[in-house]
Amino acid sequence: MTKLALAAMEEIANFILRAAKLIKNEEVNKALELLIEAYENNKKILVVGAGRSGLVGKAFAMRLMHLGFNVYVLGETITPSVRSGDILVAISGSGSTELILTAARIAKNVGARVIALTSYPDSPLGRLADHVVRIPGRTKIAEERDYFARQILGIHEPLAPLGTLFENTAMAFLDGMISELMKILGKSEDDLRRRHANVELP
Repeated sequence: MTKLALAAMEEIANFILRAAKLIKNEEVNKALELLIEAYENNKKILVVGAGRSGLVGKAFAMRLMHLGFNVYVLGETITPSVRSGDILVAISGSGSTELILTAARIAKNVGARVIALTSYPDSPLGRLADHVVRIPGRTKIAEERDYFARQILGIHEPLAPLGTLFENTAMAFLDGMISELMKILGKSEDDLRRRHANVELP
């Protein structure tokens, strides 16, 4: 592995470790409470994110399915309509992605509740959501775009580009949520394995 690739991995891992200490327990507990309530009342959980955040959302939805949740990914062809009492989990680092905002507004209009994962609680998504979990992410990009000029000026661009730090931190956070849900629901790895796909494409 190259020095640059290793340095990037270390930067991402260290950021996630620091971020884990900044995520507030009360925000996590409330999100767990809402998810458990939906599970117990057989309400739908719909997950939405754009781009790489959407891939993180799909991974979370897959694990929720393994746990027995009634879960769908917004935008898929088999996703049913959102109804009152359902939960929309909206993932957006900026909290300003129009696609995600549109989904959240529609969900709210029909009486669903919105859990937002974002780096900006005061963003449009954060203000719209019923509950926000703040996931730390990269907050700014260096204004000077020339690499050598940045070095001379002492401006060090993060090795993780664009939204990578938010996306990786959100992924780790949501996997941690799955571990907590397994404990709360009394589920084992064998329980998850039984619901894992047994017909897979090569």
